[in-house]
Amino acid sequence: MLRHADIQDRAVPGPAPTLTRATLLVLCACVLVAQAMVAAVNLLIPQLAASTLHPTPGQLLWAVDAYVIVFAALLIPAGALGDRYGRKGALMSGLVLFAAGGAVSALATTPAVLIAGRGLCGAGAALIMPATMSILVHLSPPERRAQALATWTLTIGLGGLTGNIGGGLAGQYLTWRALFWAVVPLGGLLALIVARTVPRTPSRSDASVDPVGAALLAGALLAVVYGIIEGPGFGWGSVRVLSAFGAGAALLAAFTLYALRAAAPLLDPRIFRSPKLRAGTLGIGTGFFGLFALFYVNPQYLQYAKGFSPAMAGLAIIPVTTGLAVMPKLGARLAQRTGPRLPVGAGLAMVGAGLLLLSTVDKDTPYLVYAFHLLVMSAGAGLSAPSLTLTVVAELPAHQAGLGSGLNTAAREIGAALGVAVFGTVLASRFHGDPRDPAQVTAFTDAMGVALGTVGVVALLAAATVTLGYRERPAAS
Repeated sequence: MLRHADIQDRAVPGPAPTLTRATLLVLCACVLVAQAMVAAVNLLIPQLAASTLHPTPGQLLWAVDAYVIVFAALLIPAGALGDRYGRKGALMSGLVLFAAGGAVSALATTPAVLIAGRGLCGAGAALIMPATMSILVHLSPPERRAQALATWTLTIGLGGLTGNIGGGLAGQYLTWRALFWAVVPLGGLLALIVARTVPRTPSRSDASVDPVGAALLAGALLAVVYGIIEGPGFGWGSVRVLSAFGAGAALLAAFTLYALRAAAPLLDPRIFRSPKLRAGTLGIGTGFFGLFALFYVNPQYLQYAKGFSPAMAGLAIIPVTTGLAVMPKLGARLAQRTGPRLPVGAGLAMVGAGLLLLSTVDKDTPYLVYAFHLLVMSAGAGLSAPSLTLTVVAELPAHQAGLGSGLNTAAREIGAALGVAVFGTVLASRFHGDPRDPAQVTAFTDAMGVALGTVGVVALLAAATVTLGYRERPAAS
């Protein structure tokens, strides 16, 4: 399918296509659907936990993390695949994979099948996201490019809000299977609309796909997350868990050695010689590390401890969306006046502080107080986001701008996967009951507080490291 698109992409006669309103809308619709499913599943965790699948806490973590792990691992090679063989073909293939993953998830009779379906959706999203951005950039004239990318970025945020509301409504009025079934016609319909409305763009024969590098990097990430999630169940000193961490380290070392010698590596480790690039990448991952730990527990806290309906729990996340939508403009202006170090340091410190504030809540905490804590955390993430994103792009040569975009998104998704894994692991190690039992709600919120506090401390330590990376260094003589 991709190679067929490649042949067609290379044979585009006549004037170069431009970005029409219809094309912009359908590309944003693809992004919206892919992002919405990330948030929607979090709202269904209580329903999944009580379902006939009977998942363990670890399997619930995998059901959430399978999507973001596969997404993060395949994002850069999927983007290169689209650049090389045709972005329109990559986008349509991604939508088909996304729909197939929804069908597998909806038909799941065991947690393993559900996890596999979620991973398939993540593979589809890895093709969808970079393809939509690349098509937008290619079709937009220079004077409209910033506006088009701003619309693409806004759609990601709207996808999170839509997913929370949709997941909440599905959890209250439908079933978790109905939500996954809804993905099937949506993916198929969008693929048909893309085929009719999105023009083909020229492919790049020099784009490096590097399947060996992609496999090594994906294996390293999967092994580390496996060790974190399975630690409480098998024991941190068990052979299985220690082997997972050892395998992760070995695969990462193998990837580094391979990439240093490869003619066209997936990711050249030498780019991380730049302290600011290291700091920017870590900072992006830190923000999403905290956000996704919160997203994982927020629906459970609001439904189990506060007695919210699933639909109300979906709406109650709006303070997070507000901070992420409003603060980036302020962060960009502050960076222009003072440089990036202040908004980055202050923003990431607010992420950590917000998590520590959230760690103090219990079943008697008023929602307005909880909403304020959410706002502190999300405002910090929004304040630091523009400077962190710009750092990663600016620290790379102009011809590697596409890599900068992929690195930004990969850092977000890896941070998200680790945030869910670390939070869920700490929670599972301290709470072994049923949070639906009113008699165990206090024990659940106590364990939740310890887990959020752990994530908050990690975020603050990472924030300090990132801030140090933004120190001005004397120029080399």
